[in-house]
Parts: sequence; structure tokens; C-alpha cells
Amino acid sequence: MKKFKIAFVALVFLATSKITAQQYTTHAVKEGETLQSISQKYRVTPYTIIQSNKEIKTAADVKPNTVLIIPLDGKIVQTEEKVEEQEVEEVKPISFSRHRVRKRETLFSLTQRYEITEEQLKRFNRQLYSEPLKKGMVLQIPKYPEVDPNEEKELDFETYTVKPKETRWSIAHKYGITIDSLLVLNPDLDKNSNYLAMGEELKLPRPKGDSLKDQQIDLFTSYTVPAKMTLYSLGKEFSIPSDSIVKLNPEIMQQGGLKEGMVIRLPKKKDTSGEVNTDNFIFYEVKPKQNIFRLTQNLKITREELFNLNPSLENGLKAGMVLKIPRANAQGLEVKNALVLDKINLRDSINIANRPKLVFMLPFRLDRINFNDGKKTRNQVMTRKDLSLSLGFYSGALVALDSIKKLGVSVDVKTYDTQLSVEKVKETLLRENLMGVNAIIGPIAPLALDEVAVQASSKNIPVIAPTASKSVLSHGNVFYSVPKEEVLRAKMLSYLKKTHTDQNVVIIADSTHQAAYDSILNKFPAAQIAKIIDNKSLHLDEFLIQLSETKENWVFVETNQPNMVSSVSSILNSANTEEIPVRMFTTSFNNAFEDDAISKTHLSNLRFTYPSFYRELGNDAFSRAYRKRFRGVKPDRYAARGFDVTMDVLLKLAYQNNLFETSKIIGLTEYSGNRFNYFNDWSSGYFNKAAYIMEYDSLQIKEIKLDDLESNL
Repeated sequence: MKKFKIAFVALVFLATSKITAQQYTTHAVKEGETLQSISQKYRVTPYTIIQSNKEIKTAADVKPNTVLIIPLDGKIVQTEEKVEEQEVEEVKPISFSRHRVRKRETLFSLTQRYEITEEQLKRFNRQLYSEPLKKGMVLQIPKYPEVDPNEEKELDFETYTVKPKETRWSIAHKYGITIDSLLVLNPDLDKNSNYLAMGEELKLPRPKGDSLKDQQIDLFTSYTVPAKMTLYSLGKEFSIPSDSIVKLNPEIMQQGGLKEGMVIRLPKKKDTSGEVNTDNFIFYEVKPKQNIFRLTQNLKITREELFNLNPSLENGLKAGMVLKIPRANAQGLEVKNALVLDKINLRDSINIANRPKLVFMLPFRLDRINFNDGKKTRNQVMTRKDLSLSLGFYSGALVALDSIKKLGVSVDVKTYDTQLSVEKVKETLLRENLMGVNAIIGPIAPLALDEVAVQASSKNIPVIAPTASKSVLSHGNVFYSVPKEEVLRAKMLSYLKKTHTDQNVVIIADSTHQAAYDSILNKFPAAQIAKIIDNKSLHLDEFLIQLSETKENWVFVETNQPNMVSSVSSILNSANTEEIPVRMFTTSFNNAFEDDAISKTHLSNLRFTYPSFYRELGNDAFSRAYRKRFRGVKPDRYAARGFDVTMDVLLKLAYQNNLFETSKIIGLTEYSGNRFNYFNDWSSGYFNKAAYIMEYDSLQIKEIKLDDLESNL
């Protein structure tokens, strides 16, 4: 049987309501028919048909197999409930013309000529109620708003207030428009950000006389009656009384009952899948040339479920449509800001026509180095952290530039020494022309970073912070490559909450780590709190009592004092047995845990676990390339970071020469020792939310592999 398209034809109708007594019929649109031809056939105006079928916004919406309600008396069809609330609003003429009746003219010929009903003609020429039409009569001919079949009907608009946990995609889906349309209607929305603030007001389309909140009960669908279908079974399927089906489709009685092949209208089944927000759904924006089969495969959803959640698909799949997907389907998908991203292999998606222009601004301190004194220079590199970081980072960046060149991408590079001086940065920016620069990597110092970010913002240039996770100032153009401490903590606690069963949890936290203390206690309300003496040492006797003798013990150590870490890890190692294991954790990994005084054997025995924005390097392609370029020198974490940050920026610019745009469509990326997944926090910048969970095991530091770490933590 031919599958008919579903047409959405709005009427104010409830399953329990009754349609008021009124002269109307239904009409199934046939091939070749238009709104104009149908209005002429029934001697009503196109405007009346549109107002009686409120989901018909334009003449173009009148397509074959659409079922229309036709008001034969020229009055807009209302339900009994609406009529009780208010009288049917009279459609007022927009103007009048005069007509002198000629020989052989009739009321019918006049209504056809002027596209009005007989009632409308009589209403403004009252003599026609009592006497027949005569030659020479001068009549007032009302002119009503008309719909041009070749043009869209003008839409009304409404103001929509953004609710909590709504995104641009959830609102676009709710209103059945594309993101591009949303931006056109709201030109003040930031083009480089997807941020929506709760309470923000948006302009959105609404058909005249329609109310978005009532759409779920106002939508109707065309339904082709299959063989052996009865009124009873049909009513049961659509949850509507049989007599309501007949009243909505009077042709059923006219044709002697329900017949196979009949095209009737029924109330659309109400969507009970939940409120459309990021709590319940994730969203997908349809790309050109996609098909339903591929979508169901990529989104891990059945065709039936996809159509049930997105009924507009019955009218065809169109690029730009926003589809909603159950939140439960997020596992295994790349989801960013509740939007499902198409997985893109950046190395396979390079456009060699793009020629990125990159600037490095790092504190090499060349003004302080005497290259004629090799011993002193080596000592400076070894002892000065800023110099060690800059040189290490830049050495890794050079390997990234070599790698991108082998992929066929040409890069223009300029490098400046900031000398750890804001004045030097200002001088450089004043002297150098940044026009055409695609990205700036650096500086490292916060004040210098602020200065560069402000000046780069006026030229819409992104700035990548090599080591910073945030700034005192808000910069909408800064990419903070190091995740915030609270992001790392949240990853860690979410992971542990998922793996926790009945373990005994104890918290050891000094006064400088109140945020960590509060977060742990929020996740594990039954946790015990260890007593700290003078904010430096553990009250040993009380602590040992808090350790369970029957359960595995999980002990959180939150401090930046190496002595405390050394002492606690030694105590825990002594308490650790095969029968009652003790594990050590922290949510605030810092230099105290890497101090030489800390026994790596103790940490390994305790399976010490912590969150980190980097992982240990292996013998990968970068490490081999680095040793080859720098004569066997092994890369450190700074070199790995320089390679990863630079390679990430270059590959994204080679894919699309605009880092802001690329960040919207590229999710998680991972390289030698770092991963990146930037979240745009409106005017505050782009923040990396990717992290690792690391664990000491057999005197080695290993990454805990979690397939769904980025999607669900």
C-alpha cells in the first residue's frame, strides 16, 4: 500500500471535546490541487482554510494526501470548548470596492469573481437578505487578506524565555527550525558561542492563532485505513472514542462506514517522552546528503523510535533539522554541550589549501642567557622552571610543525620571546601586525596572557593558554588547555562513585583544601573525617580507629604538604593487608605527591589513584621523532605538551581555518600525552574538560581505561 506522508494540520481539539455544529467537510488533497483551486471549489477564501487548519502556514504546505477541514459557511472551524471561551473572531475586510450589477450576473458568479462567500457578500449588502440581485444594484465588495500560493504566509513571532538545561538545539527542535534560522531571528546571539543563559529571551516563529504549548494536543495526522481495521480498534490504538473519530471524519458515515484505503484525520499521539531539555535528551543536527538508515546506525537508535521522537521526519529528512535522541543513548557517542558530534578524523580531513598562520609567545628569557658560557646556560635551563617549561614546550612544538609539514600543510610561524615582561609583550604587539594570524600560542604568565588576549580579541584571534586553566579576567577568545581543578575533581569522584560498593571512606584534608573536602563529602556522605593537628600532621590514634577491620578502606588525602603525604602514605602502607586492603586517593594532585620524600613503593602498594590532565609517555611516534630530532634526548612532559597543544591547533586549522568554528564540531582529540575537549563557557572562554584517571600499579603509573569517561563523567 502506498505510504502517505503525514501532514500536521492544527485544530483546537481534545479527545474528549466535541466539534460545534457547523457546516464543514473534509478534503483530501489530490495531485495537482492547490490552496487556490480548493478555495474556489468550496467557495471559501484561502485565508479561511488556513485559519481552520492552523498547521498550514503557507500555500506550499498544501500537499497531496493532506486532509483539510473546509468550513462551508465561511466561518473558521472552532471546537466547542473554544467557542464557549470566546466568540469566533470575525475576519475583517482590509478594504472595499464598489460593483454595479450587470445583466445575467448572479450571487454565485460574484462570489467566484471576488473570492468571497455568499454570506460575506450579504453581510455588507443587507438588502440582499430580503430581495434578489438586480441589474444596476451598487454593491460593496469586501476584500479579505489573501494568501499568494507562490509566497510564504507571513508568520507571527513570540518571545520565548530560555529555561534551565535548554540549549540552542533543544529549542530549535521544539520549534521545528534549524540553528541557522534561530540565528537569523536572533541576530544578537553570539556567532562564536553556543551559550544560552537561563532567562534569556528569544524571538521564535509562531503561526497566527497558534499556541506552542497547545501543539501536542492540537496536531493531527493523516491516516490511511488498512484492511480489516474497525472503528473500535482504531479508537483503541489512538486513544480516542469511536464517535469522536466519526465526528472528525463525517465522510465515514456518508460512505457507509470505515473502508480500506480511506484517508482520514486523527489526533496525533501525544509525545510522552519527557520535557525537551538536556536532562532527558541529546540532540543531532542533520547534515546534507544523510539518510535515515545511516542516522539510525550512527545514533544507535531504531527507525521506529527515531520517528516516534521526531514526527516531522514523516515529511522527509532535511539538512539542518534538529533531532532529539534519548539521553540514555549518549553512551558510546561523542556528545558536546548535549549535541551529538560526527566523529571526524582530523588527519584524514586536512585541506592543504589552508595555510595556518601561527604565533608563539613564550618566556625564553634570552635577555638573561649568556650563550658564551655553556655551563651557566645549562645550569639555568636545569634550575629555572619557566625556562625549562618554555624550551621543553617549544621543542615539542617544533616536532609538531615537522609532522604537519609531512601531511602537506604549510604553516607560517613567528616566535617571540616575552621575557616574562608585560612591557615586552606590549612592545611586541605594538610593533608586530597580527592581521591574518589564525592562532596565538602563549604567553604563560597570567598578566601577559591577559594583555595578548585583549588585543587579539579585537581581531577575533584565538589565544591558546599553554599551562593556564583559568584567568582572573574573562576572555571569550582564550582556549585554556589545562582543565580546571574542579573538572579534574569531578571526573575523579564520578569514577569512584560508580565503582564504590561498601568500602569505608575516610577523608584527610588540611584547611587549604576545603573545596575538595566538601566535594568528597557530597559524593560520600557517610565518609569519616580524620583529625588534623596544627594543619600539619595526622592524629594517629584516632585515625587508626577510623580504619575498618572488615572492609576495604578508601582514604582521600587532600594537601599540598609533602611531609603530610609522606607520613600518611607510610601509615596507610603499614595498615594495608591482603585481607583488608587500603587504597589511597586524591582529587587534588600536585607537586607534594611527586616529592622525592614520597615512597613510590608505598604509593604502588596502595594503588594510589588520582586525576590528571596528562599521562605518562610511551614509545609512540612522537617520542621516536623527538629523540631523532634532538639526538637521543628523551622528551619530558613539557615537550609532550608542546607537541600535543600545537598539533591539536594545527590539525584543527588545517581542517577548517577557523578555530572557533572547528571547536563547535570537533569533540575529544588525543595525542601523545594529552587530550582536549573544549567547552565554550560563553564570554569566559573555551575550557578543556578532558582528563585522565591515573593509578600506581607495580611501580608504574598506568591510565585507568574507561570507554565512556568523556561521555558520562
